[in-house]
Amino acid sequence: MLSMKCPPPGIGALRFRYQLRCMPRCQFWFGSPLLLAFLFAHIALSTTCLGQRAGQRPNVVFILTDDQGYGDLSLHGHPVLKTPNLDRLGREGVRFTDFHVSPTCSPTRAALLTGRHEFRNGVTHTILERERLSLSAITLAEVLQSAGYITGIFGKWHLGDEPAYQPDRRGFHEVFIHGGGGIGQTYPGSCGDAPGNRYFDPSILHNGTFERTRGYCTDVFFQAATRWIGQVRGTRPFFAYIACNAPHAPLQVRPEDEARYTGHYTNALAAKYLGMVANIDDNVGRLLDQLALWNLDRETLIVFMTDNGSDGGLLANYNAGMRGGKGTAYLGGTRAVSFWRWPARLQPGVCRALSAHVDVLPTFLELTGTRPTARLERQIEGRSLVPWLKHPDQPAPDRTLFTHLGRWPKGADPETARYRTCSVRTSQWHLVSAKGAQSPRWELFDILQDPGETRDVQLEHPEVLADLALRYDRWRNR
Repeated sequence: MLSMKCPPPGIGALRFRYQLRCMPRCQFWFGSPLLLAFLFAHIALSTTCLGQRAGQRPNVVFILTDDQGYGDLSLHGHPVLKTPNLDRLGREGVRFTDFHVSPTCSPTRAALLTGRHEFRNGVTHTILERERLSLSAITLAEVLQSAGYITGIFGKWHLGDEPAYQPDRRGFHEVFIHGGGGIGQTYPGSCGDAPGNRYFDPSILHNGTFERTRGYCTDVFFQAATRWIGQVRGTRPFFAYIACNAPHAPLQVRPEDEARYTGHYTNALAAKYLGMVANIDDNVGRLLDQLALWNLDRETLIVFMTDNGSDGGLLANYNAGMRGGKGTAYLGGTRAVSFWRWPARLQPGVCRALSAHVDVLPTFLELTGTRPTARLERQIEGRSLVPWLKHPDQPAPDRTLFTHLGRWPKGADPETARYRTCSVRTSQWHLVSAKGAQSPRWELFDILQDPGETRDVQLEHPEVLADLALRYDRWRNR
């Protein structure tokens, strides 16, 4: 996934180095008093605003749900589902409305935690040993750990179940996870959960030892994260990554949560799915209340995201007007929820800038005042979202994002699926090949005029199709 060559002006040493690289040579003269004054002023600003000095860094809670779509929130117009606590995060923080991830879960996680496209991390599937995050990749947890954060993961990892790939070796001090891609899921090879595991009373790998827990999985993960925050608060800044298994299928749900939506749909599975989302919302509310009781609320950055397009939510016949869902390259497969709430520093707002999962790591770097190594700088493909967290309505330079589902058959030449379920996105255009293989079957949509992707306009804009198709081939060849 690629972004613009020169990020927009803003605060932070990482962005400033990019600015120097992008300056015309006639302006780059260190002997200029004005330039020297600008250098010192910029460096001073970079340590005083959103990028925090040591001792003033925010605590971070990063919540990621599994298979919940952009439309699966009452804030985003769902006609039946009620999510008051998630809505609160969206209203009290900065809400990105054009934020995109990968069409499935392991790839999204690989990009979120590294700042670069999943294919460059070795992740091209969710199973078959193609879900393992390259051991050469630097993770967000490793970066924050080295910067003095205490780090914990609670829930779903799904980036490799073999020992070398486990989160305790990828930057997490506290590990409380299930295996595989979902609770109870096991596939041939090394990707799998504890045998016979269920959403109720799940067996959890806690710091290297399996423990049988009591309760519903989402409740269990939030309770473990809250207990851990209570233990570490005040010692040093913390990073709590709460990666829910819900509302991923199979739709195992507490009866009282399912009952909230029984009778609204003829398909009983819809009530199960919505009940799972409502349970997530309840847990977010309890976490917010506890952080407030500990006086951690204002200085804690809470980020809430979803990992791909809706799956079970489509049973409820609402998809926020989008085409497609999980596993597709249409907007309904990649558009995700992205809320950033930090009461002490961020004013509420809505940001319509095109943004993506590869932006998360560089944004956390700047918000926490963490300086990247040269190796990490080479890894990052995204851009910091701090300028838009500060001023959500400011325009954003255009960029190009690439999507590919991966998932060619085991042992097959990847080129046989070169153009299957792939897309190229800019602020205005979306080029999609849903059913191609070794040759593309392109469709072109003007997202500004047709966000539902109902009308292919490639005949009206052949030059746009040619340009975006060339960008895709160049990206794929790299």
